[in-house]
Amino acid sequence: MNRLSGFNVVSLTLGFAFLYIPMVILVVYSFNESKLVTVWAGFSTKWYGELLQNEAFLDAAWVTLQVAFFSSTIATVLGTMAAYVLVRRGRFPGRTLFSGMIYAPLVMPEVITGLSLLLLFISIGLDRGVLTIVLAHTTFAMCYVSVVVSSRLVTFDQSLEEAALDLGASPFEAFRLVTLPIIAPAVISGWLLAFTLSLDDLVIASFTAGPSATTLPIKIFSSVRLGVSPEINALSTIIIAIVTVGVITASLISKRQISKRERDERMAAG
Repeated sequence: MNRLSGFNVVSLTLGFAFLYIPMVILVVYSFNESKLVTVWAGFSTKWYGELLQNEAFLDAAWVTLQVAFFSSTIATVLGTMAAYVLVRRGRFPGRTLFSGMIYAPLVMPEVITGLSLLLLFISIGLDRGVLTIVLAHTTFAMCYVSVVVSSRLVTFDQSLEEAALDLGASPFEAFRLVTLPIIAPAVISGWLLAFTLSLDDLVIASFTAGPSATTLPIKIFSSVRLGVSPEINALSTIIIAIVTVGVITASLISKRQISKRERDERMAAG
């Protein structure tokens, strides 16, 4: 069994400290009694109550969740379709252009993407709001879904689809009953990635959002420019808690599935 050297231990300690000490400080000061975020005046949870009464933050959070859900769902459908075409249809006229258009948002600066979408919405007379943010987030999240699903389709045994077709299933039925259940983990992973990217986006949303729709990152950025308030600390702590619970839950589910699969394999071998 390999043991960690002193240098590796120090490097890991410094790396984790650099990443997580600021978060720990933020969480601690979210329970600060004082309005001054850098002056400790005693333990208090009043800022969480103030946050729950702040209509601006609550409205922004609701808009953000709506945008993330609808954009990630649409991006998952379109990205899965694009990945299936790229992997299953081989060479076809315009394939290079099609794949380039699909993957362009991966390397395109977000400022360029946001500005181009803004000019598009203005030129077609579409008022900026929740719809324009959803369309913008779908545009850049679809490529990430396509990459995730494509990596699973490449390793997928195509003979399973062919067997379903030989048994009388239509191409759509073969995809729905055979392919989709097998690639479902990749599809779900793509949806979660798109959902996370939408929640976190600031640049593109700032170009495509209108007065009637403000996302949470935009609201936080606008508030921080005027000074960090204890409510921002409380909101950030809640987000950290949700992410932590989600990661732990996903890890436990994954570990349980691996254990179940290993147990089934042992029973089958025995």
